[in-house]
Amino acid sequence: MDLSPIGRAVLKSREGEVLTAYKDSVGILTIGVGITTASGLIKVTPGLTITAATSDALFTEAVKAYAKPVSDLGVKLEQHQFDALVSLCFNIGQPAFTRSTVAKRLREGNVAGAAEAILMWNKPAAIISRRQGEYDQFRTPYAIALPKARRGDRSPVKAPNFMAPVPAPAPAVLPKPVPPVAEAPAQTGALGGWLSSLFRWAS
Repeated sequence: MDLSPIGRAVLKSREGEVLTAYKDSVGILTIGVGITTASGLIKVTPGLTITAATSDALFTEAVKAYAKPVSDLGVKLEQHQFDALVSLCFNIGQPAFTRSTVAKRLREGNVAGAAEAILMWNKPAAIISRRQGEYDQFRTPYAIALPKARRGDRSPVKAPNFMAPVPAPAPAVLPKPVPPVAEAPAQTGALGGWLSSLFRWAS
């Protein structure tokens, strides 16, 4: 399973995008869409600047890396659940996710308990609203409600175009049936008999 377009949009909204290196809430140098040196994709140094195209490419590769531990759980997940877990893994890192109570409970088949365990990752305090957003995303199918980046947000993340309903195809126009051709009535009566005799005499 891959991160869906709506999952990607929500994750990007949660992380934000900055093209010049900065320190995150715990002092780690970060660039692009939440990319750090620990990702193995780029060495983030003070003053580093990247283009929007580079940021998008880094994000795409990072998503693949952080989706893998979720896929490796070997647990059947709905798309909204998978997307929420990739968001969590992206934030806490692959090793932490693999060892987490969330992963442990999912392997045990305790889906409700796994959802509650998402909220255990509540440090620093500034991350709590994001965790609540991931919790809500995990518990709520997209058909019911689109996810918010954080629970306190006024609106959900705008859905990509692929989420728009697809119009039903126009009904096929079938050709009108051709009416059957009536057969000529058989010759009857005296005239018919006389013609038949004439044909037999001529032959």
